[in-house]
Amino acid sequence: MEDELTPTRQPVVVEPASSSESAIPGGTLLLPYEECCKKVRELALRQLNRFISYEAKVLKGDDADAIHDMRVASRRLQQVLDLLYPNKPRPTELRRLRRQIRACRRALGDLRNCDVMLEFVRRSLGRKRAARREAWTAVQHFLLMRRSESFLRAVRKIGKINLAVFYVNLKEYLHHDKGHAPPVEHHAHGAVAARPSFAKDLIRALESAWSRFEEQIELSHRSPRPETIHGVRIAAKRLRYLLEVFHEFGVPGSADALVWLRQLQNHLGNWHDLIVLEQMLIEMLARPEFLRDHLPLAMEVEKLILRNRENNIGLEEKYSQMTRDSVEMQRQKEWIAHLVASPSTALVKA
Repeated sequence: MEDELTPTRQPVVVEPASSSESAIPGGTLLLPYEECCKKVRELALRQLNRFISYEAKVLKGDDADAIHDMRVASRRLQQVLDLLYPNKPRPTELRRLRRQIRACRRALGDLRNCDVMLEFVRRSLGRKRAARREAWTAVQHFLLMRRSESFLRAVRKIGKINLAVFYVNLKEYLHHDKGHAPPVEHHAHGAVAARPSFAKDLIRALESAWSRFEEQIELSHRSPRPETIHGVRIAAKRLRYLLEVFHEFGVPGSADALVWLRQLQNHLGNWHDLIVLEQMLIEMLARPEFLRDHLPLAMEVEKLILRNRENNIGLEEKYSQMTRDSVEMQRQKEWIAHLVASPSTALVKA
């Protein structure tokens, strides 16, 4: 399962965009830009340690939770790195390290799908009056065989990455803060702003993530195909992991936003599971020897596909309700608009 949010700590307040904004209600002291970046680097190191801690369990091959947790940790680590080093083009070394994180996550993708499908089949077979038990048993055998093949491919790919070297290199990169240069703003007559603002960095990242999220939702409403809804799922993950950084800084409203995003993400996860299940069932039926030797059983598997599609229609309708004009969606829009309109006020504890 994905990690729970870290326990709520004393809120860390963020530097305002300019000296004129420093008069915050309550007279709260603000951390300087460098100290905010230090806190984010510490968060990145924590995620890096968590990511690498799953390697041994993953390579054993029988720990489905470790496989899932390593993929989640890779997304969280990548999101924190993108916040810490927002300037593009990014340094060559950082780009290489990011590619390795992504390559590891992708290497485990099919293996994770097999684990989720096997758990789904196990629950189906565990029901006392399971319908089409023979068909589900055949699916289980197919998935076990596919998982074994997927695990061997994943191990080979991860071996090529050499996670031990990756860990040392990224840890050194973060400790020495290589490639980090705060955004520089130029004013009239070529004058350069004396103080960068971490609040602006956070808001820029939030605007980008939220804009992408809304664009994907709009696209999925216009064209509700699996690939467009899946795009919302990915955008929701990126937004959620960014907001977890906001939560680390004690930003008011971030905890509620995370609760809603987690609900949406879980719903889309259930939808995605049925999409993947259908793909795997079709792959199973596409094998000529299976159709030749088990035609009646193949017909039963086809009925599973049809039932699966009926279930997914309901999930897509619920997704549409959650993301159109629901109270929760409107609340998220208003909260985001408040942060963007007045970041130095919204990002500090009143």
